[in-house]
Amino acid sequence: MKLISVMLGGFFGAIARYSIGEWIQTSNGFPIGTLLINLLGCFLLSWFLTFLTVKKHLSAEFTLFIGTGFIGSFTTFSTFSVETILLFQNGLAVYGVIYILVSIILGLMFAYLGSKFAYINEEKGETQ
Repeated sequence: MKLISVMLGGFFGAIARYSIGEWIQTSNGFPIGTLLINLLGCFLLSWFLTFLTVKKHLSAEFTLFIGTGFIGSFTTFSTFSVETILLFQNGLAVYGVIYILVSIILGLMFAYLGSKFAYINEEKGETQ
């Protein structure tokens, strides 16, 4: 059942990534779609895993479906890597460096915010 959970989550995550990538087109050679997808994924995975540590009553299958399956296939380090190489190969080195720095710095910031957001929501839930 765990493998099926990962497979189904991956199916839906890949479709979501593809759809958003088609909706948000690359601008002036800069892969804004992949950047936004990866930043959203950083936030969601951090929020979800923090939420799990607080709630602790979600099934292993659901955790695998969302964390490993959906978010794992939604975000894409390989596409980030290839797009970065292409930026450099196409003479857009400044965009390449910006893409790397923004991805790392904002990715960490979004992960931090996701974690904090999970705790804020948990605190509000306990006081109500």
